[in-house]
Amino acid sequence: MSGEELFVGSVDQGTTSTRFIIYDGSGKVVGSHQTEFTQFYPQSGWVEHDPVEILESVRLCIAKAVDKATAAGHNVDSGLKAIGLTNQRETSVVWSKSTGRPLYNAIVWMDVRTSSICRKLEKELPGGRTHFVESCGLPISTYFSALKLLWLLDNVDDVKKAVENGDALFGTIDTWLIWNMTGGAKNGLHITDVSNASRTMLMNLKTLDWDEKTLNILGIPAGILPKIVSNAEVIGTIGKGWPIPGVPISGCLGDQHAAMVGQVCRKGEAKSTYGTGAFILLNTGEEIVKSTHGLLSTMAYKLGPKAATNYALEGSIAIAGAAVQWLRDSLGIIKTASEIEVLAKQVENSGGVYFVPAFNGLFAPWWRDDARGACVGITRFTNKSHICRAVLESMCFQVRDVLDSMHKDISDKGETKNENGEFLLRVDGGATVNNLLMQIQADILGSPVLRPSDIETTALGAAYAAGIGAGIWTEEKVFCAGLGGGEKVEKAIIFRPAIEEEVRKKKVESWCKAVSRTFDLADLSL
Repeated sequence: MSGEELFVGSVDQGTTSTRFIIYDGSGKVVGSHQTEFTQFYPQSGWVEHDPVEILESVRLCIAKAVDKATAAGHNVDSGLKAIGLTNQRETSVVWSKSTGRPLYNAIVWMDVRTSSICRKLEKELPGGRTHFVESCGLPISTYFSALKLLWLLDNVDDVKKAVENGDALFGTIDTWLIWNMTGGAKNGLHITDVSNASRTMLMNLKTLDWDEKTLNILGIPAGILPKIVSNAEVIGTIGKGWPIPGVPISGCLGDQHAAMVGQVCRKGEAKSTYGTGAFILLNTGEEIVKSTHGLLSTMAYKLGPKAATNYALEGSIAIAGAAVQWLRDSLGIIKTASEIEVLAKQVENSGGVYFVPAFNGLFAPWWRDDARGACVGITRFTNKSHICRAVLESMCFQVRDVLDSMHKDISDKGETKNENGEFLLRVDGGATVNNLLMQIQADILGSPVLRPSDIETTALGAAYAAGIGAGIWTEEKVFCAGLGGGEKVEKAIIFRPAIEEEVRKKKVESWCKAVSRTFDLADLSL
């Protein structure tokens, strides 16, 4: 089939917004729509979403994107052959099997209400925080879905009753969407994929199935968990009442794994996605690499039931683009996200100001849920431009912290370098349109940063997986520099470091001092 004859859609359900993008057979965008949804902060450190609002945002985006593509002359109604789905990971929902009604709001990945549960498990279990690392690759942390589920079971009567009555279903956002899109309470499919399952703390990384021993220790009934499938296979078809009924769902990945596919990251290659948070993954091939420097062992992708399983080392950063939103929505320093680059450019540096966005603690490589945000180095000389630049630098310093840990865990034998012997970081996500941010990132890393022609690689990766799962594309065709081939490579931009090593070293030292000031600042009385 030619690019003009078929289309593949991609649902990209993120932390603050949802979008649906339609691609033609060559991977070119022919229609898209995006909408934001409500963020709920019921208590300090708590973050929730309304699962029904998320569902309706998906429905709206699909309808609007199809309308736009059709208005542009594309016959999407008959040409849409498959859709892929990618989603914010770890965010957890429990709902009624009989009514389809959520039994509580979705608890978002960055929520830290489970801190006391984590401390309790760390004290009770051999090995403490690392007790489950051998099976799932993950430490005990507020980040992961299993702890959110335990909180729901302990604190929400509706959830407890539904579990006791056999009426409860649990899932991450992918599972919630697939269940509803394939029929809901009538005949919806209760399914997740290996990448999302790998973020629950409940899946065994080697067997790619729920770990019975872990379920027994935590007291989680297996009956409420979804079936685990690969990232690229026909899962089911979209049901009646949706804008595109009958279209197969043939790809599903957590957002960071989708970005790896969209960036066509092979073994030894790494990408960093800048969204609400920032997430750096390095493909370790078919080997599970155990980190000794604060990183996570996780899935990369498995593009078919019989395809090879690729694993990854990951460093997750809770607050990246969310800090820009904070400047805009909470402080009013900027009116639009793009304004931060304009202000930050008005100064040559941050004036000695360092901003550590530990709003809900720090993830990799620090893993300090007792940390809270800090802005240090302020003087009477400091103005809002310095603050804006310090916020941009905070993203880049955090990415460097993670990459430093990756280099230590992998060493030279596991990294792919370019012809100049340089480790190249691939970047994507909405924030990468900020050229200053990308230059700062290269300066702080001391190595080049590659921005692809299509920065929305999360959605693109889900579309690639769906195309592979539906037999439209082969894995080989996707990974040959992406479907765009040479054209996409030519349009990529490489940012190279432009500051001296001594300057870089001093800035990194000052950043580390600033990070240490944030530890043990959480006020548990709030």
